[in-house]
Amino acid sequence: MADPTYFEDLIAAARSGDRRATGRLISAVENDAVASAAVLSRIHESRTVGWITGITGAPGAGKSTLVDHLVAHWRETESRVAVLAVDPTSPFTGGALLGDRIRMQHGSADHGVLVRSMATRGWLGGMARTTERVAALCIGLGYHEILIETVGVGQSEVDVAAAADTTVVVVTPGWGDGVQVAKAGVMEIADVFVVNKADRDGSADAVRELTEMLALAQPTDWRAPVVTTVGTSGEGVLDLVNAIAAHREHLTARGEVAVQRREGALRRAVAERLARAAQEALDTPTGRETLAAVVAGDIDPWTGAGRLLEGH
Repeated sequence: MADPTYFEDLIAAARSGDRRATGRLISAVENDAVASAAVLSRIHESRTVGWITGITGAPGAGKSTLVDHLVAHWRETESRVAVLAVDPTSPFTGGALLGDRIRMQHGSADHGVLVRSMATRGWLGGMARTTERVAALCIGLGYHEILIETVGVGQSEVDVAAAADTTVVVVTPGWGDGVQVAKAGVMEIADVFVVNKADRDGSADAVRELTEMLALAQPTDWRAPVVTTVGTSGEGVLDLVNAIAAHREHLTARGEVAVQRREGALRRAVAERLARAAQEALDTPTGRETLAAVVAGDIDPWTGAGRLLEGH
Protein backbone atom coordinates (compact mmCIF):
# COMPACT_ATOMS: atom_id res chain seq x y z
CA MET A 1 0.00 0.00 0.00
CA ALA A 2 1.40 3.40 -0.99
CA ASP A 3 2.09 6.14 1.52
CA PRO A 4 -1.20 7.99 2.30
CA THR A 5 0.24 11.26 1.00
CA TYR A 6 1.05 9.62 -2.35
CA PHE A 7 -2.57 9.57 -3.50
CA GLU A 8 -3.29 12.98 -1.98
CA ASP A 9 -0.42 14.46 -3.99
CA LEU A 10 -1.61 12.71 -7.15
CA ILE A 11 -5.18 13.94 -6.65
CA ALA A 12 -3.98 17.52 -6.14
CA ALA A 13 -1.85 17.32 -9.28
CA ALA A 14 -4.66 15.75 -11.33
CA ARG A 15 -7.11 18.43 -10.26
CA SER A 16 -4.68 21.05 -11.52
CA GLY A 17 -4.59 19.37 -14.93
CA ASP A 18 -1.58 17.04 -14.69
CA ARG A 19 -2.37 14.28 -17.20
CA ARG A 20 0.30 11.94 -15.91
CA ALA A 21 -1.13 12.11 -12.39
CA THR A 22 -4.63 11.53 -13.77
CA GLY A 23 -3.41 8.49 -15.69
CA ARG A 24 -1.77 7.01 -12.59
CA LEU A 25 -4.94 7.47 -10.56
CA ILE A 26 -7.08 5.83 -13.23
CA SER A 27 -4.66 2.91 -13.45
CA ALA A 28 -4.82 2.50 -9.67
CA VAL A 29 -8.62 2.48 -9.74
CA GLU A 30 -8.68 0.00 -12.63
CA ASN A 31 -6.06 -2.47 -11.46
CA ASP A 32 -5.80 -2.50 -7.66
CA ALA A 33 -8.83 -2.98 -5.42
CA VAL A 34 -7.06 -1.65 -2.31
CA ALA A 35 -5.68 1.39 -4.13
CA SER A 36 -9.07 1.98 -5.74
CA ALA A 37 -10.77 2.20 -2.35
CA ALA A 38 -8.01 4.49 -1.07
CA VAL A 39 -8.37 6.86 -4.01
CA LEU A 40 -12.17 6.95 -4.20
CA SER A 41 -12.54 7.44 -0.44
CA ARG A 42 -10.53 10.65 -0.81
CA ILE A 43 -12.67 12.15 -3.57
CA HIS A 44 -16.19 10.91 -2.81
CA GLU A 45 -17.33 14.18 -1.21
CA SER A 46 -16.89 15.88 -4.59
CA ARG A 47 -19.21 13.48 -6.41
CA THR A 48 -22.28 15.71 -6.25
CA VAL A 49 -20.83 17.91 -9.03
CA GLY A 50 -20.39 16.92 -12.65
CA TRP A 51 -22.70 14.87 -14.86
CA ILE A 52 -22.38 11.40 -16.36
CA THR A 53 -23.91 10.84 -19.78
CA GLY A 54 -23.97 7.34 -21.23
CA ILE A 55 -23.96 6.93 -25.01
CA THR A 56 -24.99 3.46 -26.11
CA GLY A 57 -26.34 1.66 -29.15
CA ALA A 58 -25.57 -0.98 -31.73
CA PRO A 59 -22.19 -1.22 -33.49
CA GLY A 60 -21.94 1.25 -36.35
CA ALA A 61 -24.61 3.61 -35.04
CA GLY A 62 -22.16 6.53 -35.02
CA LYS A 63 -21.64 6.83 -31.26
CA SER A 64 -18.03 7.97 -31.48
CA THR A 65 -18.84 10.72 -33.96
CA LEU A 66 -21.62 12.05 -31.73
CA VAL A 67 -19.33 11.91 -28.70
CA ASP A 68 -16.77 13.95 -30.63
CA HIS A 69 -19.38 16.63 -31.37
CA LEU A 70 -20.53 16.70 -27.73
CA VAL A 71 -16.94 17.17 -26.55
CA ALA A 72 -16.44 20.05 -28.97
CA HIS A 73 -19.65 21.74 -27.82
CA TRP A 74 -18.92 21.43 -24.11
CA ARG A 75 -15.36 22.66 -24.57
CA GLU A 76 -16.78 25.83 -26.10
CA THR A 77 -18.36 26.48 -22.70
CA GLU A 78 -14.99 25.76 -21.02
CA SER A 79 -16.29 22.64 -19.32
CA ARG A 80 -13.71 19.96 -18.52
CA VAL A 81 -14.74 16.78 -20.31
CA ALA A 82 -13.77 13.15 -19.71
CA VAL A 83 -14.56 10.46 -22.28
CA LEU A 84 -14.49 6.85 -21.10
CA ALA A 85 -14.62 4.88 -24.32
CA VAL A 86 -15.29 1.17 -23.81
CA ASP A 87 -13.86 -0.97 -26.57
CA PRO A 88 -13.69 -4.68 -27.34
CA THR A 89 -10.75 -6.53 -25.82
CA SER A 90 -7.75 -7.39 -27.95
CA PRO A 91 -7.27 -11.18 -28.01
CA PHE A 92 -3.50 -10.60 -28.08
CA THR A 93 -2.81 -7.89 -25.49
CA GLY A 94 -6.00 -7.91 -23.40
CA GLY A 95 -6.20 -4.15 -23.90
CA ALA A 96 -8.74 -1.93 -25.63
CA LEU A 97 -8.91 -2.89 -29.30
CA LEU A 98 -9.07 0.68 -30.61
CA GLY A 99 -6.23 1.78 -28.32
CA ASP A 100 -5.77 5.54 -28.60
CA ARG A 101 -9.32 6.07 -29.85
CA ILE A 102 -8.41 7.05 -33.38
CA ARG A 103 -11.96 8.10 -34.27
CA MET A 104 -11.88 10.90 -31.69
CA GLN A 105 -10.78 14.15 -33.34
CA HIS A 106 -11.03 16.49 -30.35
CA GLY A 107 -9.07 16.26 -27.14
CA SER A 108 -5.63 15.02 -28.21
CA ALA A 109 -3.95 18.36 -27.50
CA ASP A 110 -6.61 19.87 -25.23
CA HIS A 111 -5.75 19.59 -21.54
CA GLY A 112 -9.41 20.17 -20.71
CA VAL A 113 -10.31 16.84 -22.31
CA LEU A 114 -9.48 13.36 -21.03
CA VAL A 115 -9.98 10.40 -23.37
CA ARG A 116 -9.54 6.97 -21.81
CA SER A 117 -10.03 3.71 -23.69
CA MET A 118 -11.16 0.85 -21.49
CA ALA A 119 -11.20 -2.80 -22.54
CA THR A 120 -14.23 -4.88 -21.61
CA ARG A 121 -11.94 -7.83 -20.71
CA GLY A 122 -14.91 -10.15 -20.98
CA TRP A 123 -17.18 -7.99 -18.81
CA LEU A 124 -20.74 -7.99 -20.13
CA GLY A 125 -23.22 -5.12 -20.25
CA GLY A 126 -21.39 -2.92 -22.76
CA MET A 127 -18.93 -1.53 -20.19
CA ALA A 128 -15.69 -2.47 -18.51
CA ARG A 129 -15.80 -3.72 -14.92
CA THR A 130 -14.27 -0.51 -13.56
CA THR A 131 -15.99 2.06 -15.80
CA GLU A 132 -18.30 3.33 -13.07
CA ARG A 133 -15.43 3.74 -10.61
CA VAL A 134 -13.36 5.67 -13.14
CA ALA A 135 -16.36 7.91 -13.84
CA ALA A 136 -16.65 8.63 -10.10
CA LEU A 137 -12.94 9.44 -10.02
CA CYS A 138 -13.31 11.89 -12.93
CA ILE A 139 -16.12 13.73 -11.14
CA GLY A 140 -13.97 13.93 -8.02
CA LEU A 141 -11.10 15.35 -10.07
CA GLY A 142 -13.27 18.22 -11.28
CA TYR A 143 -14.49 17.13 -14.70
CA HIS A 144 -17.85 18.74 -15.45
CA GLU A 145 -19.01 16.36 -18.19
CA ILE A 146 -18.24 12.64 -18.18
CA LEU A 147 -19.18 10.68 -21.28
CA ILE A 148 -19.32 6.88 -21.17
CA GLU A 149 -19.38 5.47 -24.68
CA THR A 150 -20.24 1.79 -24.50
CA VAL A 151 -19.00 -0.89 -26.81
CA GLY A 152 -21.61 -1.76 -29.44
CA VAL A 153 -24.42 -3.39 -27.48
CA GLY A 154 -27.29 -5.82 -27.96
CA GLN A 155 -30.76 -5.94 -26.51
CA SER A 156 -29.94 -6.83 -22.91
CA GLU A 157 -26.68 -4.94 -22.31
CA VAL A 158 -28.02 -2.13 -20.18
CA ASP A 159 -25.44 -1.63 -17.42
CA VAL A 160 -24.70 1.89 -18.59
CA ALA A 161 -28.10 3.05 -17.29
CA ALA A 162 -27.03 2.23 -13.73
CA ALA A 163 -23.77 4.14 -14.08
CA ALA A 164 -25.02 7.21 -15.97
CA ASP A 165 -27.20 10.11 -14.90
CA THR A 166 -28.53 10.48 -18.46
CA THR A 167 -28.60 7.54 -20.88
CA VAL A 168 -28.66 8.27 -24.61
CA VAL A 169 -29.60 5.38 -26.93
CA VAL A 170 -28.45 5.83 -30.53
CA VAL A 171 -30.20 4.05 -33.40
CA THR A 172 -30.07 4.44 -37.17
CA PRO A 173 -32.59 4.23 -40.01
CA GLY A 174 -33.54 0.63 -40.66
CA TRP A 175 -32.50 -0.35 -37.12
CA GLY A 176 -35.34 -2.86 -36.69
CA ASP A 177 -38.98 -3.67 -37.18
CA GLY A 178 -41.82 -3.50 -34.67
CA VAL A 179 -40.99 -6.91 -33.19
CA GLN A 180 -37.45 -5.76 -32.47
CA VAL A 181 -38.83 -2.64 -30.80
CA ALA A 182 -41.04 -4.69 -28.53
CA LYS A 183 -38.29 -6.99 -27.27
CA ALA A 184 -35.24 -4.72 -27.28
CA GLY A 185 -34.38 -4.34 -23.60
CA VAL A 186 -31.78 -1.69 -24.38
CA MET A 187 -34.60 0.57 -25.58
CA GLU A 188 -36.16 0.68 -22.12
CA ILE A 189 -33.20 2.45 -20.52
CA ALA A 190 -33.18 5.56 -22.70
CA ASP A 191 -33.60 9.03 -21.26
CA VAL A 192 -32.94 10.41 -24.75
CA PHE A 193 -33.26 8.66 -28.12
CA VAL A 194 -31.14 9.67 -31.09
CA VAL A 195 -31.84 8.65 -34.66
CA ASN A 196 -28.39 9.22 -36.15
CA LYS A 197 -27.54 9.24 -39.87
CA ALA A 198 -30.90 10.96 -40.35
CA ASP A 199 -29.91 11.99 -43.89
CA ARG A 200 -30.49 8.38 -44.96
CA ASP A 201 -33.73 6.85 -46.20
CA GLY A 202 -35.88 5.46 -43.43
CA SER A 203 -35.09 8.04 -40.77
CA ALA A 204 -38.71 9.21 -40.59
CA ASP A 205 -39.81 5.59 -40.13
CA ALA A 206 -37.34 5.14 -37.28
CA VAL A 207 -38.64 8.29 -35.55
CA ARG A 208 -42.22 7.08 -36.01
CA GLU A 209 -41.45 3.63 -34.56
CA LEU A 210 -39.77 5.15 -31.52
CA THR A 211 -42.61 7.62 -31.00
CA GLU A 212 -45.17 4.82 -31.17
CA MET A 213 -43.17 2.74 -28.71
CA LEU A 214 -43.04 5.65 -26.27
CA ALA A 215 -46.78 6.15 -26.57
CA LEU A 216 -47.32 2.55 -25.44
CA ALA A 217 -44.94 2.79 -22.50
CA GLN A 218 -46.07 3.27 -18.91
CA PRO A 219 -46.42 7.01 -18.21
CA THR A 220 -43.67 8.56 -16.10
CA ASP A 221 -42.68 12.07 -15.09
CA TRP A 222 -40.07 12.07 -17.90
CA ARG A 223 -40.79 11.09 -21.47
CA ALA A 224 -37.67 10.47 -23.55
CA PRO A 225 -37.43 12.87 -26.49
CA VAL A 226 -36.47 11.60 -29.95
CA VAL A 227 -33.69 13.65 -31.56
CA THR A 228 -32.44 13.32 -35.13
CA THR A 229 -28.78 13.91 -35.96
CA VAL A 230 -26.33 13.64 -38.82
CA GLY A 231 -23.03 12.84 -37.17
CA THR A 232 -20.89 13.53 -40.23
CA SER A 233 -22.05 17.15 -40.43
CA GLY A 234 -23.04 17.85 -36.83
CA GLU A 235 -26.64 18.57 -37.78
CA GLY A 236 -28.96 18.13 -34.80
CA VAL A 237 -26.17 17.90 -32.22
CA LEU A 238 -27.35 21.09 -30.50
CA ASP A 239 -30.79 19.46 -30.11
CA LEU A 240 -29.06 16.50 -28.45
CA VAL A 241 -27.15 18.82 -26.12
CA ASN A 242 -30.39 20.55 -25.18
CA ALA A 243 -32.16 17.24 -24.57
CA ILE A 244 -29.39 16.11 -22.20
CA ALA A 245 -29.55 19.47 -20.42
CA ALA A 246 -33.34 19.20 -20.07
CA HIS A 247 -33.04 15.76 -18.49
CA ARG A 248 -30.36 17.08 -16.13
CA GLU A 249 -32.63 19.94 -15.09
CA HIS A 250 -35.51 17.52 -14.58
CA LEU A 251 -33.53 15.24 -12.25
CA THR A 252 -31.89 18.13 -10.43
CA ALA A 253 -35.27 19.72 -9.73
CA ARG A 254 -36.35 16.51 -8.01
CA GLY A 255 -33.35 16.79 -5.68
CA GLU A 256 -32.58 13.09 -5.78
CA VAL A 257 -29.43 12.93 -7.91
CA ALA A 258 -26.89 12.71 -5.09
CA VAL A 259 -29.01 10.23 -3.13
CA GLN A 260 -29.51 7.96 -6.14
CA ARG A 261 -25.82 8.09 -7.04
CA ARG A 262 -24.63 7.19 -3.57
CA GLU A 263 -27.22 4.48 -2.99
CA GLY A 264 -26.52 2.92 -6.40
CA ALA A 265 -22.76 3.12 -5.91
CA LEU A 266 -23.04 1.41 -2.51
CA ARG A 267 -25.19 -1.41 -3.86
CA ARG A 268 -22.80 -2.07 -6.74
CA ALA A 269 -19.74 -1.78 -4.50
CA VAL A 270 -21.21 -4.37 -2.10
CA ALA A 271 -22.04 -6.70 -5.00
CA GLU A 272 -18.51 -6.36 -6.36
CA ARG A 273 -16.93 -7.03 -2.98
CA LEU A 274 -19.14 -10.08 -2.47
CA ALA A 275 -18.22 -11.41 -5.90
CA ARG A 276 -14.53 -10.97 -5.09
CA ALA A 277 -15.01 -12.67 -1.69
CA ALA A 278 -16.74 -15.57 -3.43
CA GLN A 279 -13.80 -16.03 -5.77
CA GLU A 280 -11.39 -15.88 -2.84
CA ALA A 281 -13.46 -18.51 -1.04
CA LEU A 282 -13.16 -20.83 -4.03
CA ASP A 283 -9.38 -20.41 -3.96
CA THR A 284 -9.06 -21.68 -0.36
CA PRO A 285 -8.41 -25.36 0.50
CA THR A 286 -12.06 -25.69 1.58
CA GLY A 287 -13.18 -24.07 -1.63
CA ARG A 288 -11.11 -26.38 -3.80
CA GLU A 289 -12.35 -29.38 -1.83
CA THR A 290 -15.95 -28.25 -2.25
CA LEU A 291 -15.44 -27.60 -5.95
CA ALA A 292 -13.99 -31.09 -6.41
CA ALA A 293 -16.99 -32.58 -4.61
CA VAL A 294 -19.41 -30.71 -6.86
CA VAL A 295 -17.51 -31.72 -10.01
CA ALA A 296 -17.51 -35.34 -8.86
CA GLY A 297 -21.26 -35.18 -8.27
CA ASP A 298 -20.96 -35.94 -4.56
CA ILE A 299 -22.87 -32.78 -3.65
CA ASP A 300 -24.99 -30.38 -5.65
CA PRO A 301 -23.80 -26.80 -6.44
CA TRP A 302 -26.33 -25.20 -4.10
CA THR A 303 -25.19 -27.25 -1.11
CA GLY A 304 -21.60 -26.45 -2.04
CA ALA A 305 -22.34 -22.74 -2.20
CA GLY A 306 -24.01 -22.93 1.19
CA ARG A 307 -20.93 -24.55 2.72
CA LEU A 308 -18.63 -21.86 1.35
CA LEU A 309 -20.85 -18.95 2.33
CA GLU A 310 -21.48 -20.24 5.82
CA GLY A 311 -17.81 -20.75 6.47
CA HIS A 312 -16.53 -17.57 4.87
